[in-house]
Formats: sequence, structure tokens, C-alpha cells
Amino acid sequence: MRPHRIPLLAMAAVLLGLTACGGSSDAQDDSDGNGGNGGNGSTSFPLTVEHALGETTISAQPERVATVNWANHEVPLALGVVPVGMAAANFGDDDGDGVLPWVSERLDELGAEPPVLFDETDGIDFEAVADTRPDVILASYSGLTQQDYDTLSEIAPVVAYPDSPWATPWREIIRLNSEAIGLADEGEELITDIEGDIEAVVADYPQLQGKSAMFMTHVDPNDVSEIGFYTTHDTRTLFFEDLGMTTPGSIATASEGTDQFALTRSAEQVDVFDDVDIITGYGDETGELLETMRNDPLLSKIPAVERGSVYLLPGSAPLATAANPTPLSISWVLEDYVAALAEAADRVG
Repeated sequence: MRPHRIPLLAMAAVLLGLTACGGSSDAQDDSDGNGGNGGNGSTSFPLTVEHALGETTISAQPERVATVNWANHEVPLALGVVPVGMAAANFGDDDGDGVLPWVSERLDELGAEPPVLFDETDGIDFEAVADTRPDVILASYSGLTQQDYDTLSEIAPVVAYPDSPWATPWREIIRLNSEAIGLADEGEELITDIEGDIEAVVADYPQLQGKSAMFMTHVDPNDVSEIGFYTTHDTRTLFFEDLGMTTPGSIATASEGTDQFALTRSAEQVDVFDDVDIITGYGDETGELLETMRNDPLLSKIPAVERGSVYLLPGSAPLATAANPTPLSISWVLEDYVAALAEAADRVG
């Protein structure tokens, strides 16, 4: 796995964040090891952010940053700012500590303990978020409802998703969240750094260039009467373009006229996927789903299944989680993910 590289300006943010942490006289700051960004950012305040759920004004550079839902905490962490609270991982957590491995590695690099973890099993824990006393709540990649947003806004300014729930591309996650914490320039450097990682890895696998790919949602091996897939509004599908791959016409057409990030097709309609070169998606540790697809009288007729150009991610392992591209996971999983897709691409005639 390729280690994540931190831009030089972001390294300065690391030092600022640790300085703010060590110098705080706040009792909670001293106990939990979390800090702000030192008050010297690249964004001018007050700042107003327009998003799908309203308009948010942040009056001054935040010192205490909280995040909710998936992956938003990865932006401040990548830039050296440890949140006061973030959502506990509920998928892909390999050791059950509520923190994904690439996040654990980043916290170790910063010499920081995990922040308060919000249990979102039954939705956002508003009381726990409020207890961290944040100056801002980052949620640019999230599924917030209007009610969620309104409730969180009573605690602190909230940066919600720009267009649709669970549809913010990884670059925009970085841009929105880094701007909100006063580190817009550092965020742009982080984007450039990740793009460099992607370019370097993809260059080793020319067989991926131009191949069309489809990302399946979770499918129950005991019921393959329907096949779910992510649309062009989902970050998993969008990430194929970063790898030099393309969206098949079947997925592009199905995505038109909807803002849903996932759709389904009945097994009787799977001939629509004849234009798909590579299928990836969520499988299981035993390989049962792939075997079921190969033996099913309908699914086995999908050209990608028939020729074997299918790669199913291993259950709920970290690798499966990281296929949904986020600021810290991309470089962590990139080599393994791209190599597996390239192996499937080798089977395309």
C-alpha cells in the first residue's frame, strides 16, 4: 500500500494543530488531546457557505472541529487538525475500536489519541456532539436530513453537502471542509498530492484505460433476483474516472433523471449490462456471491460474469470500505484496489 504523503503546507498545519493542543488551558482539551488549527489559516473569515440545506456563516476560524457521518473527519486530520469528535466507524472496522485503519495511522502520525466517537448506529447523537462544544460541524459528505441539519445548527455552524446526500466527490469533500476550518490552500495541496498518488499507481496498469466499469451494491447471495448498482451520482462510480476508466452507457442512461446514488434492476433485465467491461462491488469473505452469480441462469449471461472480469471486494473488510474514495483512504488502498481491477481488466477481450 502506498503511504499517504502530506503536503508541506499541511505539515505546517500539523505543527500548528499540535501547538494549539499542547497550549490549551481548557480542561477538556488537556484530557482528550484534541486541538484546533492555531488560528493561522488560508481562508478569510467571516465565511458564508451555501449548500443543499441552507446557508451557513462561520464568523471566525474554528478552534474546535466536530464531524458527523462518513469520512468528514479525514480532512482536518489530513491537514493536522484533530477533531474534538467524529463518527465511529460502523463498517470496515477491522479491530472493533470504531476507527478505520488509515485514520488510526494518521492519529499515530500526529501523536494524538482518538477523539470522542459518536455512535451513529441509530442516527446522529446530537447530545454527544453538543458535549464536545464545537465551533463548526463538518458534514459535506453526509446524509443529513433537513431536521438533522436544523438540530445540529443549534449547536454550531454546519457545513452540509452541496447538492445531494452521499454524493459529494472526494475533491469537494476536501475543498468544503478545508475551507470551513480556514485551510483552503492546504486543502488544494492535499488534492494535488492525492492526484499524484493516483497518477503514479495507475501508470503501472495501462490495461485499465478506457475500460467501462460498474460498481454493484450489496447483494444477498441467497436472493439474486435483483442487482443493485451505484449511479453516476455516487463517489464509487465517479472514482473510476480517476483511474482512467469509463462509465458504461447502461449506467449513464439509468442515472439520468434521478438523483439517487443507487438503483436496482431485476435479474430478467441484466442484458442491459452487456456493455460493462468490469464489474466490481461488495462480496463476501467466502466468495459465495461470485459463485452464485456464475451459477445463476440469468446473471451468468452477463458478459463480465461469463468471461470472469469481476472483482468483488472482501465483505466488510477495510479494503471494501476504502473503495468509497475518501481523503485518507484513497492512498491507503490504492495499489491493492487498482491491481485487483487490472486483473479483471486482463480478462476483457
